[in-house]
Amino acid sequence: MPTLARTSLFFAALTALALWVAPASATQSATNATITPTLLPDRLGAEGALQLTIRYSSNEAAVPLPVSSSVLRFPAGLGVEIPHLRSCSPTRLRLRGPQACPVQSLLGHGHALAEAQAGSQIVSEDIELTLFLGPFHNLQPTFEILGRGYTPFDESVVLTGTVRPDNPPYGEDLVLSIPPIPTLPLEPDASIVNMSLTVGTAKPRHPITVNTIVVPPSCPVGGFPFAAEFTYAGGSTSSALAHAACP
Repeated sequence: MPTLARTSLFFAALTALALWVAPASATQSATNATITPTLLPDRLGAEGALQLTIRYSSNEAAVPLPVSSSVLRFPAGLGVEIPHLRSCSPTRLRLRGPQACPVQSLLGHGHALAEAQAGSQIVSEDIELTLFLGPFHNLQPTFEILGRGYTPFDESVVLTGTVRPDNPPYGEDLVLSIPPIPTLPLEPDASIVNMSLTVGTAKPRHPITVNTIVVPPSCPVGGFPFAAEFTYAGGSTSSALAHAACP
């Protein structure tokens, strides 16, 4: 097994991102999403960390629709450097939690806010997020995000993402499935309102043991292109296009 691997992932270096979300059509949900990434450090060719924040909103309801899946498209060259290819299986993660995973498989931490309509009240849940490198599938990496909530609902879910190649100007896609987040009996599932995930580390690597975000050494004219499609409960969709300014 190689001791050093670099793979283009959705955890890509992004800076000064101006995001445009496509307006909802008659066949689309009123739920939309925005993405706000922050790169540390902000320079070409650097290794560091990325904080990625996604926010969902609705102009028709107090709580946005639950997201069931997403496809995130990223430009070629953005990547993550993984010194040691150690993975954590989703089964182990569900049964035993983060302590069951090799430390080398840890990719990041974060948090999310989920909301649910319970009668006339809106119930909120803070969720801890932990990201791991999952088993390879068809020679492509997978990713496991463990979400753990404690109050008012003691629930844990595992989000699984797979990587697939895309056509220029994009390099690879991250296809992410999001399982339902149950609440109370006879009440609707919870919806993710926002989530923020920090991937990699901006600290010096001595020795080289941690996973880091890798910024490409050059940037295309007009900035890095991005796109995303989201599918919500019931089958409605929304989409987004973006260009990230060059560092």
